[in-house]
Amino acid sequence: MQATGGPYPAAFAFDPPDQVANWRPLVNWFLAIPHLLVASALRYVAQALAVVCWFIILFTGRLPTELANFQVMYLRYYIRTAVFAGFLREEYPPFGFAMTPTDPGSDPRVRVDVIPQLEQRNRVTVGVRLILVIPQLIMLALLAIAEWVVLMIGFFAVLFTGHWPAGLRHFTLGVLRWWLRVETYLLLLTDEYPPFTLD
Repeated sequence: MQATGGPYPAAFAFDPPDQVANWRPLVNWFLAIPHLLVASALRYVAQALAVVCWFIILFTGRLPTELANFQVMYLRYYIRTAVFAGFLREEYPPFGFAMTPTDPGSDPRVRVDVIPQLEQRNRVTVGVRLILVIPQLIMLALLAIAEWVVLMIGFFAVLFTGHWPAGLRHFTLGVLRWWLRVETYLLLLTDEYPPFTLD
């Protein structure tokens, strides 16, 4: 498996297939629509819960386990959906809603682990989280533009050869990795600032 992440409390691993059927770039985005709808709904709930968590952490200094586990479930669901929609794999991802920090292993190709920081939270950095995350959001916006170009190149590469170029796939996974860390920070699952790296 290609391990991603590192010491940061949010990481994922992806086991890429040797080959992807040439027609996958044409249809994976369409087949992913049910998952994209679910992921979108989960995102709205996760954002609402982040507001609730913001107040709870400011007043108590801790993050409730149940709320943290929902956020982790959303992040895991989104990453699996993105990997499929980006035609990096053929297997349809499961409609999995396990609310555990450690990935239950229901998806053999994608593993997402997020370890929430439940106690001894830094109320100051939580209080100004939306300001602190601005540089990360700017970087993600720039990476999203580059990622769009990479996906277009990958589209034709897979369409004609059945293979994702390794460098382009690595970049795509790196952008997902960066997104996962920033979302983990933005959803208040950790006080550790995300590193500015694709690795």
